[in-house]
Amino acid sequence: MNKYEIAVIPGDGVGTEVTPCAMRVLEAAADIHGGFRFEWTVFPWSCRYYLQHGKMMPDDGIATLQNFSQIFLGAVGMPQLVPDHVSLWGLLIKIRREMKQALNIRPAKMLRGLRSPLREHGNFDFIIVRENSEGEYSEIGGRLHRQEDDEMAVQTAVFTKKAIRRAMQYAFELASGRKGLVTSATKSNGITYSMPFWDDVFRQTAADWPDVRRESVHIDALSAFLVMKPQHFDVIVASNLFGDILSDLAGAIMGSIGIAPSANVNAERAHPSMFEPVHGSAPDIAGKGIANPIGQIWSGKMMLDFLGYPEIGNLLLEAIEETVAAGVTTPDLGGTANTAEVTDAVIQALKNKGGR
Repeated sequence: MNKYEIAVIPGDGVGTEVTPCAMRVLEAAADIHGGFRFEWTVFPWSCRYYLQHGKMMPDDGIATLQNFSQIFLGAVGMPQLVPDHVSLWGLLIKIRREMKQALNIRPAKMLRGLRSPLREHGNFDFIIVRENSEGEYSEIGGRLHRQEDDEMAVQTAVFTKKAIRRAMQYAFELASGRKGLVTSATKSNGITYSMPFWDDVFRQTAADWPDVRRESVHIDALSAFLVMKPQHFDVIVASNLFGDILSDLAGAIMGSIGIAPSANVNAERAHPSMFEPVHGSAPDIAGKGIANPIGQIWSGKMMLDFLGYPEIGNLLLEAIEETVAAGVTTPDLGGTANTAEVTDAVIQALKNKGGR
């Protein structure tokens, strides 16, 4: 029997509530399959850890995580006590960068039974491939003349052919097994150097995939099209910033950002990958027991896929859809169920599929 040692970082706020729920669901999935099991190690790294230790994770945290198969992350943030840039760069981005998780994969799908704001457009099912290592989120820059009238800030975006091509190749590979369309998010009509370079690499990469259709769409128009005709899209490839914004929009058109999952992928598998929901720590509802666990559970489904169990992952997504269709949803989706009730319903739906 395969055993997967998973590092768990519940984080802050609702992360500490939905992460244990998703772990229960994944254990149920492993029991049904019978060919593998999970061994969890939970780390308390979070904003509360920062308030006690002055850092988001210990100095040897990355070396510690390297010993695990994968990383399962909740939500991180306590902005009233720790600035967001401190918590983000001290934990999430630090792990992404040092583990070379250069791709961020975020699916969006019209779930059966869900009343999406865009339901009149019909079903949609697309994936956003976000370049996750550089772009607009590079660490090059700084601030000058702090607290003076002429204070200034410089932030340099970095785009390399290697990183862009890696993201685009991944997108074309995905599309080749789906509807066969890759949409590139660009802004070459307004950003002088980086986006025309992005477009050039897209054309070069597309030449290797003659059977996959391609299109380039400016980010402002693409944002509108996600609302107006989401069913058109298959795989969208985007830079770090564009992908970040588009995927939050994708969560909204599904009905709630609380159901949106993501995977931070080390494609070479030289380091662990990390699976996390798109939503934040939601301090306004933390502790009330009403947080939506679906984003965390769906992220667990993506981990199952990555570990080589796509058939179990698909059963889990079906169980999520059946739960939603049965009306067992949290308040963000218009329901009255609490976090535990949604989790229990997903597990029961998954168990009902055990004999398939």
